[in-house]
Amino acid sequence: MSQFWSPAVRELTPYVPGEQPREKLIKLNTNENPYPPAPGVEAVLREYPVDHLRLYPDPQSLALREALAQVHGVEVGQVFVGNGSDEVLALAFQAFFCHDRPLEMPDITYSFYPVYCKLYGIERRGLPLDSEWKVDLDAFTTGSGGAIFANPNAPTAHGHSRDVIAGLLERLTDQVVLVDEAYVDFGGESVVPLIGRFPNLLVTGTFSKSRSLAGLRLGYAIGSHELIEGLVRVKDSFNSYPIDSLASALAIASLADREHFDACRERVITTRERTVRRLNKLGFDVLPSQANFVLARHPRHDAAQLFVGLRERGILVRHFNTEALRDFLRISIGTDDEMDSLVEACELLCR
Repeated sequence: MSQFWSPAVRELTPYVPGEQPREKLIKLNTNENPYPPAPGVEAVLREYPVDHLRLYPDPQSLALREALAQVHGVEVGQVFVGNGSDEVLALAFQAFFCHDRPLEMPDITYSFYPVYCKLYGIERRGLPLDSEWKVDLDAFTTGSGGAIFANPNAPTAHGHSRDVIAGLLERLTDQVVLVDEAYVDFGGESVVPLIGRFPNLLVTGTFSKSRSLAGLRLGYAIGSHELIEGLVRVKDSFNSYPIDSLASALAIASLADREHFDACRERVITTRERTVRRLNKLGFDVLPSQANFVLARHPRHDAAQLFVGLRERGILVRHFNTEALRDFLRISIGTDDEMDSLVEACELLCR
């Protein structure tokens, strides 16, 4: 540790992202989309006027927010954009959860949430999943400092329906409820249509998964005008030009191609279900998934050893070495050929 670090930095345990290997591997560890972005994205890259890069971008990202508003059926003033959903989440933590009441979240969820709590000095109250590894919405309490959960959850992949979450929102009316929908397009049900009924609901999303733009780093939030104004106040106190003009143009092109979006989603879902059936036949317990990944364990084989064995065979998956998850592997859904290779390797390792 450096003598120049502040005490807060000394106490941090940063988020650890999935490995980005230099060698050529079948990469099933970071939930990236196995298919390329919409063709219009490539067209923008070819035709974008380079001279535009000398100018600052629109600080309000109006064109991108208009495109998102149209896709989601909301008003432009109900949309916020940032550099990846991680940045949007970080700004939301600052805007809504920095007070003296604990923020409630599932014990097992996206591991960046506890990091933000530590960074911003927010008390965290973890809530256990239910017996089926689902987020227990009944465990969230009134009067807390807020509620946050991913739907579908990461890394367990289960998603609650819109009606069920509406029941939670009818109960939690005095705190912000943030629903992280990074994986919703792979079988979940978005709660964006609820924002008109519940002014305390904030929904975050990303272009990294279903839009195949993880390398671009774009995320967004949708909520009431009041919540969006809170995010803008924090953003404009930190970085008033967050979205560059090229990224905005590429994202708009992605949003314009609904046919490509739907086709890629369906391919991932079909491959996921096929892979689950094949893993089940090999003896794996696979949690039901509404995401572009599955969480799986084998009752007779150690997950850490399976992880190593797969890597030795050129396949990279994710192993979380925590007490709750050490028996599991999280496996991103790749192409059919990539998943065939995964299953074939598992057949050899599980003999």
